[in-house]
Order: sequence, then C-alpha cells, then structure tokens
Amino acid sequence: MRLRDVPAILIAALILSGCTASSGAEDVLGNVPSPETTNAIVKPSGPIPSAGVGDPSPQASQPQQTLSWTGPVPQPQALMPADRTVDMPLPADRPVALLMPANPGIGTIPDVDAIPEGRPKSPTRAQIYGHRFRDAKPINFGSTSPRKLAVHGVDVSRWQGEIDWETLRTQGANFVYIKATDGGDHLDPMFKKNWRRAKEAGLKRGAYHFFYWCRTAGEQADWFIRNVPREANALPPVIDVEWNGESSCKRRISPTRVREKMQVFMDKLERYYGQRPIIYTAPDFYRDNLKGEMLDYPFWLRSVAAHPSKVYPGRKWLFWQYSGSGLSEGVDGKIDLNVFNGDEGDWHDWVASR
Repeated sequence: MRLRDVPAILIAALILSGCTASSGAEDVLGNVPSPETTNAIVKPSGPIPSAGVGDPSPQASQPQQTLSWTGPVPQPQALMPADRTVDMPLPADRPVALLMPANPGIGTIPDVDAIPEGRPKSPTRAQIYGHRFRDAKPINFGSTSPRKLAVHGVDVSRWQGEIDWETLRTQGANFVYIKATDGGDHLDPMFKKNWRRAKEAGLKRGAYHFFYWCRTAGEQADWFIRNVPREANALPPVIDVEWNGESSCKRRISPTRVREKMQVFMDKLERYYGQRPIIYTAPDFYRDNLKGEMLDYPFWLRSVAAHPSKVYPGRKWLFWQYSGSGLSEGVDGKIDLNVFNGDEGDWHDWVASR
C-alpha cells in the first residue's frame, strides 16, 4: 500500500461507518406489513371485509391525505423528529392525573335516566344504557363483579366484521375503542367505517394502536397521527402494549428500552391530540415492564379471571377489560367487554373534561 493512498481509504471508511449507524438494535425494522392481532380477539371463520370500506373524512384544519399500506410515512408538519426525547413541550395547564379511583365503586347500577344528586342536570349528557351483554365463558367475580359498575363499553377491530352500532349501543356499549393502526404501516381496514358509524350511533369513541417492538416509536406515532382524526369529542388515544406470540417480531427488549419507546410514542400523541394517552396492557407484560412505573398515566387493564386489584395490586385504573368472550346483539361472534371505573356521574364528568 502506498502512503499517499491512506487518507482516501480513511475517508471512505468513515463514510461507510456513518451509513451503517442506527438508533439502536431495538429499532431495526423491515418494510413488511405486520400481522399483529390482540390476544383477546378470536378470528372468525367467515370472510372479513377488505380494505377501503367507507369513505375517509378529512381531519379538521388539515388537508385530506391519501392513505397507503406500505412505504415511508411523512413526518407531520407540527411534530418533532422521530424518537427525540429532550425538551419536548407537552400541553400546559392541564391536569396530569385523570379520574382513576383506587377502588371501583361497588353498588347497584343507577337508573339510566337518573343524574346523581348534587350534579348539574344537563340536556347534553348522553343516555347511559344498562349492561345486557352475555359471555361465552362467564366468570364469577363475586362482590367485585364488573356488572356492579354503571358504564360498560367494548373494543373492536376488523375481526368483528360488520357491526350494527345502534343495536350494540342499546345492549350496553356506551363507549368503544376502535383498532386503528399497528406498527408503522398497517391500518385496520374497518377503522374508517367503524369510526364514522360509531359516532353516528351516539357512542363515545377513541382509537387504539398496537405497538410493534421492531419499529421505531416515532415512526409508529406518525403513522397513527396520519390515520386517526383529531376531533374535540374523541376519547384519549390508547397505546396497546403486550407480548404477542403471533408477531413476526420475536424480540423482547429490556424494560428500560420498552418504557423509553413508549414515552416517545405517547409524547408525540399527547402534543398532537392534546390528551394524555391511555396505556392498555396485559398481566405478563405489566409484570415484566410496567409494575410501579408510569404512575402519571391512566391505565386500561386486561383481567379476565379476577378483579384488577388482585392481578395488578396497587395500580389505579381507568378501564377494565373483563372479558374477551363477550356476546351481544349487533355483533356476530365474540367481542371484548370493558367497564369504566366510576359511577354514571363520574363518567359524565370525565367525558366533559376531555
């Protein structure tokens, strides 16, 4: 090797090393649609509606965007670069803690037309429909039965197919969380139609994202923001974090890295939607990564065999998913059942605070 060739070789080596740098081993990703499903949903044997059902409506104050299943996701104009965690302002003058009683109120379900004494009567408050759901695998929760709480709801995805939303609401679905996205390139093909039809039927609704551990958090936040409208009356967005054996991503990153990625995703959503996201999780994932952590966030807990106080001791919660085998008129097959932690007045107050 001639001496004068050394500087050129060193420059080439530096360029190559810069091109191969990454944000961390956990953020390696592929441009392949992810096959994620929640472990609470049983796939039906019948046909599933294909993508493109329903007409997407443009977001308020934003131009309509064309959705795609694959390819790079453009950075929303008002957002910071992906995975940036330093000096990221969050909405100010807004309480951090949402309504999350330490223990659910146990008692009889109030009359649907009654408003508790001491709370202002308002004609804008939606009627609360009593619980009429059945369960393919009923559990005896004893004195802490979710049936003793007033405000029940459901969560849905493409696997529920076509839904009769008006009937589902009168069966006791006062709120619904709708699967919107997972990973950085997958949009539930029923999301747009479910989002529109749930609103038309009078349900309070929000959207959830299934977090994919082999993609960057910022990329996933951008994808959710691109597809979920920012509406004043929508419930807070939800990040669904759990281990899924069906995922093509088998990596289980460290608890510290799990929380770092979650924080990046949730910070971006909070800045964009102006609401603190809700964390949905399952017992094993919670035990491994979230026990005693993220105390400033509201939690939605999956606990289908016992009260959350036994499965997640000491954790305050906002929603409880108490069944993955619910049955209801208006839906073919099984559906997830949930309940709000509070009475009817608490629910109206919480919704009004949105």
